[in-house]
Amino acid sequence: MATDRKTVDYIVDQMAKAGAVATRPMFGEYGVYCDGKMVAIIGDGQLFIKPTAAGRALAADAEEVPPYPGAKPYLLIDAECWEDQDWMSDLVRTTAAALPAPKPKPAKARKPTR
Repeated sequence: MATDRKTVDYIVDQMAKAGAVATRPMFGEYGVYCDGKMVAIIGDGQLFIKPTAAGRALAADAEEVPPYPGAKPYLLIDAECWEDQDWMSDLVRTTAAALPAPKPKPAKARKPTR
């Protein structure tokens, strides 16, 4: 079941204080990025945050479940928590800070010109 775009926009607005937050379509749902790092998945109308020690400390009550079959467990954030913009921003900022920088993409090979 695809997530409604209004839900995605609301969640991203609630994370706005964390930094440069953006979404990208992914597997029919959305990947959430903060300052270039993938920090969450929004799927089936739910928010899943990548687990880190710092994130677990902030979201101590969050259950760890896979966002889709075969995925590693993420922190499932209750919809009630989405309303607290400061907490959501702190969770995303803290999670992003604990994750490694994304690996640079290899340069594409150029076709020879004639």
